[in-house]
Amino acid sequence: MSVPHPPNITPPPVRQMRNEELAELASGGGPYRGKAVFELVDRARADDDAASMLGELSRLTALRGDRVFHSVSLAWAAIIGLLAAETPHARAVAYSAFAGLPAPEQADFLAYVKADRIEDAHPRI
Repeated sequence: MSVPHPPNITPPPVRQMRNEELAELASGGGPYRGKAVFELVDRARADDDAASMLGELSRLTALRGDRVFHSVSLAWAAIIGLLAAETPHARAVAYSAFAGLPAPEQADFLAYVKADRIEDAHPRI
């Protein structure tokens, strides 16, 4: 018995996509959800709209359950990206997104970023 080959899907051109298109791709599911989130993370330092969209995406159940590795979800990746952007807007969005996590997940997140409080987290990416 042979294993069927996966379909050949062309990756979307995320660098050329608008923020709204990236948010739609991330929220819609599929194999390129993470690619869209990480493109928004890359933009968050210079684009408040991208940062705001990351905050909204971090609240989606699908992104909270979609693991990048071990306990790190795409929602966590979005929050970490916001914190790393180090702009006042991005950090405010990160604090709000963090507050939306259940308490046990907040504790795990803080342990992961090695901070006692979200305000003390300054991850680098």
